[in-house]
Amino acid sequence: MTLRRRVGLLYAGIVAVCALLLLGLIHHEFVIEPKHHCPSCPPIAGGIFWAEIAEVVFYAMIPLVLGGGWWLMRRALDPIGAFARRIEHIHARNLRAPLPLTGESAELDRLAEVFNAMTARLDQSFRQVQDFTLHASHELKTPLTVMRAEIETVLRDSPSLEGRRRDWLHGLLDEVQRLTKIVDALTLLAKADAGQANLTLRPVRFGNLVQESYEDAVILAEPHRVRVTLQDCENLAVMGDPHRLRQLLLNLTDNAVKYNVPGGCVTMSLRPEAGVARFEIVNTGRGVPSEIGQHVFEQFFRGDNARRGGVEGSGLGLSIARWIVQAHHGTIRFASVPDGETSVVVTIPIAGSIQR
Repeated sequence: MTLRRRVGLLYAGIVAVCALLLLGLIHHEFVIEPKHHCPSCPPIAGGIFWAEIAEVVFYAMIPLVLGGGWWLMRRALDPIGAFARRIEHIHARNLRAPLPLTGESAELDRLAEVFNAMTARLDQSFRQVQDFTLHASHELKTPLTVMRAEIETVLRDSPSLEGRRRDWLHGLLDEVQRLTKIVDALTLLAKADAGQANLTLRPVRFGNLVQESYEDAVILAEPHRVRVTLQDCENLAVMGDPHRLRQLLLNLTDNAVKYNVPGGCVTMSLRPEAGVARFEIVNTGRGVPSEIGQHVFEQFFRGDNARRGGVEGSGLGLSIARWIVQAHHGTIRFASVPDGETSVVVTIPIAGSIQR
C-alpha cells in the first residue's frame, strides 16, 4: 500500500468517526433532549441520568478520536523519519552501502532506489577524482624531480653565476620544492581516501618525537621572533608509525609558527590522560572565527588571515594531520579565539611501556 493511500485511509477513518460522533450529538440535542423538556411527552425509559451519561461519553470521545488520529498519523509517517535517519549516516566513505527497501511504502522504496542510484554516481565520480589525483601526482613527480636536479646541478657547477641569476635559480628551486610538497601531500591523501595508505604500527616513544619536534620548532620560530615553550613531555609510548607521527608534529608546529605574530609564543605539552597520550600545542595570533574553524580540516581550505597575511601553504597540512591521527585510532580537536589563542589537541591511545 502506498504512503498516500495509507494516510488517506487513516484520514477518512478519522473523519468518519468524527461524523458519527457529530450525528450522535445532533440526535441527542434535537431528538432526546426535547422529549425530556416536553411536559406532554411520555417519560423516556432510563430517565435523564442515562441521557446525561451518553452526552458525557459523546463529548469524551472527541479528544480520544483526535488523539488516536494524531497517533495513527505519526505512525503512518514513521517510515519517513527512519528514512531520513538512514540518510544522515551517509558520507563519502560509505556511498557504496545502499539504503534498504522497506516494502511498506511504494513512494519511499522508489525514493530509496533513486537515492541509491545517485550515491552510486557520486561514488563513481569520487573514485574518478581519486584515480586522477593519484595518476596526476605520480606523473608530476618525475618532471619535478628532474627540474630540481637540473637546477641544483646548475647552482653547484656554476659558481661564477651573477648574483641576480643565482637568486632567480634559487627562487625556481624553492617553487619546485613547494610543488613537490604539494604533490606528495595530494598523493598521500588520495591513497588514504582509496585505502591504499598503509601504516606500520609499532611501539614508539611519543615523548622523544615531541622533544625532537620542539627542537625543530625553536629553529623554525627564530626568524619570526616567536618563543617556543615545552611545558610537559612525559615519556609515553604509543602504537604508531614514527615517520607519520613526525609528519603530524611537524605540520602542527609549522602551522603554530607560521600563523603567529612577531613576538608571540607557542606552547607544547604531552601528558597522560585517561589512557591516552594528550598532545596540545597552543599559539598566539589572529585566531580563527568559529564559523571558519569547523572547516580547517578540509582539503585546500585556507582562512582569510592566511590569504591576506601572505602565509605560504596549500591548505593540506591539517587534512593530513587528521588522517594520521585517525589512522592511529586517535582524535584531533581545533579551537581558536579571534585575536586570541589557537589550540590543537591530539589524543592517541597509550601502548604501555617500552623495553629499554
